[in-house]
Amino acid sequence: MTPKKVFISNAFPLNGIELLKNAGFLVTIWEDDKPIKQDELIEKCKAHQVLFCSSKDKIDKRFFNECAHLEMISQFAAGYDNIDVSEANRLGIPIGYTPNAMNEATADIAFGLMIATARKMFFMHKTILNGEWGQFKPTANLGMELKNKTLGIFGLGRIGIEMAKRCRGAYNMKIIYHNRKPLQEPLKELDLTYVDFNKLLAESDVISVHCPLHAATIGIFDKNAFRQMKPTAIFINTARGLVHNERDLIEALQNKTIWGAGLDVTNPEPMLPNNPLLQMENVSVLPHIGSATFEAREEMSKLAAENILGFYKNKQIPHLINPEVFNPKPTQNI
Repeated sequence: MTPKKVFISNAFPLNGIELLKNAGFLVTIWEDDKPIKQDELIEKCKAHQVLFCSSKDKIDKRFFNECAHLEMISQFAAGYDNIDVSEANRLGIPIGYTPNAMNEATADIAFGLMIATARKMFFMHKTILNGEWGQFKPTANLGMELKNKTLGIFGLGRIGIEMAKRCRGAYNMKIIYHNRKPLQEPLKELDLTYVDFNKLLAESDVISVHCPLHAATIGIFDKNAFRQMKPTAIFINTARGLVHNERDLIEALQNKTIWGAGLDVTNPEPMLPNNPLLQMENVSVLPHIGSATFEAREEMSKLAAENILGFYKNKQIPHLINPEVFNPKPTQNI
């Protein structure tokens, strides 16, 4: 059989790439420091059967119209809101992804942002750089303690559960959460309480966002949501920037509607250096590094490669977004 050609859209960790090479796949890697543009991505894919991509690649209807020949796509990410899954289904193209690889890493970032925001760490570090480390002032630059506070998790999946474990273990925080539906098997050791969205907003001292991005979650944390939160509340988002309305968040912080915010995701990305959030005392911002550990990124590369290997071995993709391409619904005669 003629070896299959895989186009890899970024310089992903080599462990996954080596798995493909050792299995006989012909691999082409985009090695430019600049991100690949969609036109270039399309042209590259025309000469390949498989795309190994990232969530920064735009895999939309236009892409599929040009690359309908692809046999499969494997994405180096847990999210896939950059992919038009309905178009992939129409064309019968299966899509793999890499869930769970970044659970620990992303929960660490959420936990770290919570602590950094509560104690104004990012802002206070800047005072040293600016030569403003002055004399001791007993009532200046005060933060807040987290022990026995209430953590509200919006989107209690695997990452949210890891965040809950950290907050329960370190600070004995009460854990409430909101999903579209309550968990079928509650985790007794965390003593989780399901609440509606309004109650989550009203009762949480810290809200940590871990939901997927879809129509119902885009912009859900807006002016109205922030108004329902405590004036002492901290907002943490490590999911997707589009979940919060950034203008409304800035206004809520400026007006002291809420106390602080910790963000690993922004809208837009990258954030402009003159964004007012970067100068606020009670705000901590990171450049979307939730999965940026050696362990997480190597696991993601391995899982993405294993999706491709599984597809060509026996049509069994270990982590498949759209199983309906293999089990289409029967058409009904009218």
